Amino acid sequence: MSEGRLRASQLRCKCVLVGILMLAALFAGPAAAAERLLVFAAASLQGAVDTVARGFERTGRSRVAVSFAASSTLARQIERGAGADVYVSASPKWMDRLERGRWLRPGTRGILLGNRLVLVAPAARAVPVAIHSHFPLARLLGDGRLAVGDPSHVPAGQYAKAALETLGVWRTVASRVAGAADVRRALALVARGEAPYGIVYATDAKAHPGVAVVGVFSEHSHPPIHYSAAVPAASTHPQAEAFLNYLWSPKVRAVFEAHGFAVREP
Repeated sequence: MSEGRLRASQLRCKCVLVGILMLAALFAGPAAAAERLLVFAAASLQGAVDTVARGFERTGRSRVAVSFAASSTLARQIERGAGADVYVSASPKWMDRLERGRWLRPGTRGILLGNRLVLVAPAARAVPVAIHSHFPLARLLGDGRLAVGDPSHVPAGQYAKAALETLGVWRTVASRVAGAADVRRALALVARGEAPYGIVYATDAKAHPGVAVVGVFSEHSHPPIHYSAAVPAASTHPQAEAFLNYLWSPKVRAVFEAHGFAVREP
């Protein structure tokens, strides 16, 4: 074979090989994407669930992607057909709604975690506040606003409203509330000094050095703060229930406890 024909033959082989590789990538792309397990988790679980997801990936069972938002937002996305494989909610209300609508796989729902509700202030000017019936929160706010998750749909804001109503304080601050899209955004308002006080979960306060806890609400002042987890009915991922069970494993329990959560028995 002449040198010219040899080069032409080698070039054709390279083109064929490139074509095969491109086709393989084309078909492997969707398959790889389909293997990803998608977790919908309440915004207050950032950090903890990210760590858990990486730990599950190290078991070699599946890659994991996590979407964080208010529990209400995630629940509505599931109702609209979002492809979540596991849902972790900070409020039983949204789990109840999905369960009534048959959006959850039967037998997969369980209470995973507990939390506490706290009053926070910017770390640089934090002074302890005694939280009791009719404590002077409106006076403490001065000209500022109270940062909470939007009480109309964010669980942390709903717990905060319930606590303040129990203590006879809500009416004095209702018009002064800065309702955020989720609890982490409420926390950020306080950390940046845009709000002198905020009501968030204890785990959120622990996660941000820019705020300090100045008071703790009694657990009797609001409904129990329970995080529930379940597999949405539409999930077809083969590892969805394996990830759900992994959430209660001893290794993961240690992760949640390190972030300040109280882990419930499955």
